[in-house]
Amino acid sequence: MYIVIVGAGEVGSNIAESLAESHEVAVVDIDPDRVESLMYEADVLGVEGDGAELDTLSEAGIEKADVLIASTDDDETNIVTCGTAVTAADPFTISRVKSAKFLRTWEKSEGAFGVDHMVATNLLTAENIARVIGLPGSRDVETFVDGQVQMGEFEVRESSPITNLTVAEADRYESLTFAAVLRDDEVIIPRGETVIKAGDEIVVIGSCESVRLFATEIAPESKSTQNVLVVGGSDVGYHTARLLQDRGIKPRLIEKNHDRARELAEDLQGTTVLESDATDSEFLEREHVEDADAVVATLDSDEKNLLVTLLAKRLGAERTVAVVNSGEYVDLFEAVGVDVAVNPRETTAEEITRFTREYDATKVAIIESDRAEVLEIEVSADSVLAGRPIQESVQELPTGVVIGAISRGGELVIPRGDTVIEPGDHVVVFVDADCLEAVNDKL
Repeated sequence: MYIVIVGAGEVGSNIAESLAESHEVAVVDIDPDRVESLMYEADVLGVEGDGAELDTLSEAGIEKADVLIASTDDDETNIVTCGTAVTAADPFTISRVKSAKFLRTWEKSEGAFGVDHMVATNLLTAENIARVIGLPGSRDVETFVDGQVQMGEFEVRESSPITNLTVAEADRYESLTFAAVLRDDEVIIPRGETVIKAGDEIVVIGSCESVRLFATEIAPESKSTQNVLVVGGSDVGYHTARLLQDRGIKPRLIEKNHDRARELAEDLQGTTVLESDATDSEFLEREHVEDADAVVATLDSDEKNLLVTLLAKRLGAERTVAVVNSGEYVDLFEAVGVDVAVNPRETTAEEITRFTREYDATKVAIIESDRAEVLEIEVSADSVLAGRPIQESVQELPTGVVIGAISRGGELVIPRGDTVIEPGDHVVVFVDADCLEAVNDKL
């Protein structure tokens, strides 16, 4: 495919680097340094200029583009860019927006604004946070097959009961598959004799019940998350509290600004809104932050989010989640003690990237910034998996592929070596990034 990306910031750059290996990519930005840097780093066509202008898009080759991705930091610019593109050509248009108000308008009329697919960064970030909070100890969570199958990524701690066990010893779950072990920069496809070590990230796929049971056993100190404190009444904070409400949790939300706090209290009937400064340790102590199952920092400042989460952790909060707008700070946040750092730009880039994948997949989840993917695929009659036992069909697949779960007619089928996959089955598959191209034609 020929893909035009407008905006070479953190989101656009991540998308370009991810797609350039298998597609022809052109990147447009008003900053010449960004354009030049990306041309050398990702081997893309670079065009300096305003992507909302037709002449600039024409220079980038919009007439032959299959996909246009508008990913600047300005919502209106992205929407206008998509509208401009469709006046000159017929690409599939994807617009990134921060505010969900544009998403709500777009959802009421298919193709509104000239946009074929819209990704709302703040809502997407809140959904990510809500999923992680809902599964104790998890670092990443995704669901497949209409919620029937769940993928979870967990850090193995020194105190975990599965530390130093082999996979065969740790695998005590009927409907759970150990899909991968991420160790340093290595993706290990687990075998029975694979030893699980402290510091590993482990990816499991299975029924929601089994994944939740695994979560409680891998981190026995973690408990069901009910007492949640959201710090910051930003758009991300608002959506996080709203989503938690919808799941039966009654969060507390701290907002310093009087008018914003009042507005949130009116909109979030199931949330207790507190007007205060969350960096005030005495206030946090009075609010018994030590009893919180999770503290989520969604302020507009990375530095304040770091301060709040570290303060909450020191006061005894069980788990902390911080929004980190600068991607280079994510590892730093987690290294100094924040349990989960969520970068909205990276989350958005991954969502847009997986939407442009060429796989005939119902759903795609990207693991650890493109180190691997989990795919939900409806098996066709000509798939290498169809009509054969798994132990036979996997011989034709790369070693970096694991069949994680099978859904047949709404029923979950546990994948075993002698399980025969049938056409029409929905299969959830873990695929190491190195195997993606080789797998595409076979599945």
